[in-house]
Amino acid sequence: MVDRKPVRERGKLQLSRYFQELKEGDFVAISREKTVAVNFKKRLQGITGVVEGRRGKAYIIKFKDGNKEKRLLIEPIHLKKIKQVTSKAENKIKQVTSKAENKISAQIQIRRFA
Repeated sequence: MVDRKPVRERGKLQLSRYFQELKEGDFVAISREKTVAVNFKKRLQGITGVVEGRRGKAYIIKFKDGNKEKRLLIEPIHLKKIKQVTSKAENKIKQVTSKAENKISAQIQIRRFA
């Protein structure tokens, strides 16, 4: 892990990240912003979780630590929104259902014109 920021980014505070709005259910990665002085445990760096809600200006992040489910209060500047990764099986199910829906709608249209 790198403890320093690149030279051109030192001292910068990204206001867009500081005031970012996250919705309940968004997937986020915990990424410590080094310009903000905060007591931040190193083992939290890189952990991914789900936004559960908001308390004041901080977000409640739910994540799994081993088999335990834990919650943390973290300010938005330390969070990065990420995409939810879906499994291959879920993608396959979506494809099959969309093909079946298209087939059914085509059959209904044929019956209307017959």
